[in-house]
Amino acid sequence: EDIIGKIARPSAVHVVPDMPKTRSGKIMRRVLASISNKRDIGDVTTLANPEVVEKIRVQVQGK
Repeated sequence: EDIIGKIARPSAVHVVPDMPKTRSGKIMRRVLASISNKRDIGDVTTLANPEVVEKIRVQVQGK
């Protein structure tokens, strides 16, 4: 807590095989936040690798 305050410290860290990225290579943080908060993921048609979304969701949510 002396180095990183509670607000900036994640409650869990998940190592995943890949990140959801757009065709230009940008990481879709919105998708990661939706998975983490158990919300609707929304439109993923712009993803270069849409198959990774379900893999991440299963790993994070355990379903």
